Amino acid sequence: MSAPDAILINADIRTMDVHSPRVQGLAIAGGRIRALGTTEEITALAGPDTQVIDGAGRLVLPGFHDTHLHVIEGGQHHAASVDLSMARSPEEIVSLLMAFAARHDRPWVEGAFYDSGIIGDHNMSAAVLDRAVSDRPCIMLASDGHNGCVNTCAMEVMGLTSTTPDPKNGHFPKGQDGRPTGMLHERAVTWARDKMPAITDQDYTDGIAFALRHANQHGITGVLDASIDSEFARIYRGMAERNALTARVLATVRVDAAETTEAAVARVEAIRRASQMPMFRVHSVKFFLDGVIENRTAAMIEDYVDAEGGNAPLMFGREQIRDMFTAFDALRYQIHVHCIGDMAVRAALDGFEAARSANQPWPSLHQIAHVQFIDPADVPRFAELGVVANIQPLWACAEPAVTVSALPLVGERRGKWIYAFRALRDAGALLALSSDWTVSTLNPFEIIATALTRQPAGQHETVPPFLPEQRLTLAECIEGYTINAAAAGWRAADTGSLSPGKWADLIILDRNIYACLPQEIAETKVLTTLLGGQAVWSLQ
Repeated sequence: MSAPDAILINADIRTMDVHSPRVQGLAIAGGRIRALGTTEEITALAGPDTQVIDGAGRLVLPGFHDTHLHVIEGGQHHAASVDLSMARSPEEIVSLLMAFAARHDRPWVEGAFYDSGIIGDHNMSAAVLDRAVSDRPCIMLASDGHNGCVNTCAMEVMGLTSTTPDPKNGHFPKGQDGRPTGMLHERAVTWARDKMPAITDQDYTDGIAFALRHANQHGITGVLDASIDSEFARIYRGMAERNALTARVLATVRVDAAETTEAAVARVEAIRRASQMPMFRVHSVKFFLDGVIENRTAAMIEDYVDAEGGNAPLMFGREQIRDMFTAFDALRYQIHVHCIGDMAVRAALDGFEAARSANQPWPSLHQIAHVQFIDPADVPRFAELGVVANIQPLWACAEPAVTVSALPLVGERRGKWIYAFRALRDAGALLALSSDWTVSTLNPFEIIATALTRQPAGQHETVPPFLPEQRLTLAECIEGYTINAAAAGWRAADTGSLSPGKWADLIILDRNIYACLPQEIAETKVLTTLLGGQAVWSLQ
């Protein structure tokens, strides 16, 4: 047997392989793991041309997989927009946009990633944005992608008036005078984006490259882009053909409620057939069954309990859900569903149950993303139906999105079932951890720290744990980013653990997170990220 291309020795390697869970060294050949063993055993395999990586006793883990983030759109927004994520008031929004507008002369001024738990209909409008930018169109989008706002000039350019009808599953809030306020809810955001100048292929390519470099920096070697279309798939295919992707990309194609089942299947099938490449693959379909709690579009089993009351409808009809889920399940698609409200979660589970009954069980690992609210009666159904809970633990703490936006709307009883991750895990559900970047950071170590503490990073002495009985363990979190995440993406045969024959996707960390205090894990830095045995990130 020829010598390996590279060996990693003198390391604390946690393989996530039950047969050899902890070793000191590994050998890499052809981009894959050839052998595991002690430092001495692996060193003996090396030849004169073998690259030797000295782990210096550091912790090594399989590369992480983020199974729900928005790579292409998030990357492009970062490149074209001013970052509003730290703004905590309309005044700060105005200041940031004004400074950004002064630095460039592009036709549109764009802002992104504002916190819709702080900025919303109550304090934001076109009139506020006019104070920042009045001479050209301005648009800003929330980090959640479900909310936005435009200035008066943008409304004029777009033709947004008091007579403009709401798009399906979207809303233009209006003032007492009957005119649009400039705020955009749900698919109204898409309506506005479609009125803007076209984004070029190069813009999207640069955005993907930015996003994947950012992911590599944080130890991520596999991603799932959580909502793409045929145009995005074409951009990905071009990058894959040029070997320009630095992470293994899965993607899920969005299905809209306005489509018929037959038309949706035909459209998505054409994209899937064209997108089966080693580094880029379409394998699933995406449904948004509701919106977000911040703009009252989360679909709940019972009405909201605040003074305004009301509720939100599902974005797909129940018969439509059953019909579409059954059709895509029969064609062996994975189904990936956005669910915030407990009614949306129940409707998704009902749809999966109908598909399972019609088509017979198979290892689909259909997924429900977010699961912000769940009725306790639905907790055991995840395991019973083989459904993955695709969760974002960073949000499970006492921050405004929970304490200001969510809890007052649902009341004390339902408030105990927000981000009920421990309950799902104890009921046998497979948990895959993810970020929903750019809604929030994609840094897995900040996310893991919050999953362990249920407290915001850096605020452990001032903010008490939020529903501490729902905390996860470190072992469960690492599984959720490695072996569980790889299984959820149908790629456990090749990734997710450092096992002989699998890709040499691994990360070397600056500390042993198994020996850290939970709150210290958030400060972890990735020293090196290898993809197929090649470095795609190195902290110099």
